[in-house]
Amino acid sequence: MFFRSDILNLTPYASARDEFDSVGQQSLILLDANENSLGDPLGRHWERYPDPHQRALKQRLSGIKGLPAGQIFLGNGSDEAIDLLLRAACTPGLHNAVILPPTYGMYAVQAAINGVEIRRANLKSDFSPDLAAVLAQTDEHTKLIFLCSPNNPTGNCLPDAFIEAILSKFDGLVVVDEAYIDFAENPSWSRRLAEFPNLVVLQTLSKAWGLAGLRLGMAFASPFIISILNKIKYPYNISQATQLEVLEALQAEAAMQARVQTLLRERERLREALSQVPAVLEIFPSDANFLLIRTTDADGIYQKLCAQGIIVRNRSREPHCANCLRITIGSPEENQRLLQIMQ
Repeated sequence: MFFRSDILNLTPYASARDEFDSVGQQSLILLDANENSLGDPLGRHWERYPDPHQRALKQRLSGIKGLPAGQIFLGNGSDEAIDLLLRAACTPGLHNAVILPPTYGMYAVQAAINGVEIRRANLKSDFSPDLAAVLAQTDEHTKLIFLCSPNNPTGNCLPDAFIEAILSKFDGLVVVDEAYIDFAENPSWSRRLAEFPNLVVLQTLSKAWGLAGLRLGMAFASPFIISILNKIKYPYNISQATQLEVLEALQAEAAMQARVQTLLRERERLREALSQVPAVLEIFPSDANFLLIRTTDADGIYQKLCAQGIIVRNRSREPHCANCLRITIGSPEENQRLLQIMQ
């Protein structure tokens, strides 16, 4: 079983909006949730709690993602889903999870917060995964394997054959984090949820959609896994402001796709220009909205860029990333300024 028995048996908190569904109903006198019916001091209308199930938003995302609303979980960024999966699956001090460094740092941080041992199966020096090494880190207490694809900070997608092998050979939860999937040619693993009951796919609106400030992450999985996440989340984890703003933004899918294409063109322009810079020794292939580059002196270049008001990420302390900087693809003007300084 994927989840702790006490979580399976848990009776979740029932909010006022769970007991009575007021979504879409007009002219109701709501005296059930101890809200302030007078509104906020500026006369705005945020006095009501948001829909705890985000029904309208999930219906819209269902059409975009091609998945039933019952297979969608919405969180305060995908970090919330990572935290909830660890809490639901792992007993502190007993269970463990596997990651593939260098990778997204929050897997290890949230595991530590939840008292879950992290086991590491490092990527190879070319940032490809080692199937045998990953499986060797698992035992009867391993509950999750986190696979970031496209990976952060390396930028590459993990091979489909590798992910499929992990899903087939490991009977715990396999979490495929696709925060950057909109910049990759590979299709999402969400299309294969029916094949693998242990698959959880994470995505976000922070990258391609440009909505990082609204904090909206998504998890796609079987209805059973989604029901567990909904059972243990905070009652009103997505604010009404976020739900309304995201609903409006999702109407502009074509504009989002156009912006993605601009970033992809800029990624290739930046790659070509940086390849001519003497201080840049290597530029790694990227399926994301950033480039990882190996330089002659990452610490020195980082400090010089900071002094000019350009902030990148120094990833030199990560496995196989000596003297590496991670550069997010900015606007054409921002990228041009970066190149002027680097050249």
